[in-house]
Amino acid sequence: MNLNLKVNGREHEAEDVWPGESLLHVLRERLGQPGSKNACEQGECGSCSVYLDETLVCSCLVLAAQAEGREVVTVEGLTEDGDLHRVQEAYLEAGAVQCGFCTPGLVVSTHSLLSRNVDPSDAEIREALAGNLCRCTGYAKILDAVRLAAGRAQGGG
Repeated sequence: MNLNLKVNGREHEAEDVWPGESLLHVLRERLGQPGSKNACEQGECGSCSVYLDETLVCSCLVLAAQAEGREVVTVEGLTEDGDLHRVQEAYLEAGAVQCGFCTPGLVVSTHSLLSRNVDPSDAEIREALAGNLCRCTGYAKILDAVRLAAGRAQGGG
């Protein structure tokens, strides 16, 4: 089957998509969007988090066919006029990026949280990121990054 979808603001067509192929595989292998990572393939780690029609999803659990005619935004699509989004900048500045495997999903999840709540409590941050696993950190720098991005969303830098 041929799959037509919009990814990061651009129309794409993927040809000869197997009906059981995941959206994650299509994004990474067919459409050249490698930011979302393939870690668990079970929706448990959050590394493949993307927006599907403005809803946060684990792209490893979405069949590519379900994305037909829909809009997908990956971590690459969060940039603003070629510049990093404030969430991406905050992760870098806070030192929240280690091996980087979980980072794309955490960034997209943080973006989702801050689009709903510009001043989240620590409990709200932890709840929003609960579906994202990181094996390199104790999460302290990740929480710092979310707080930094939230402060910027409020005009605090």
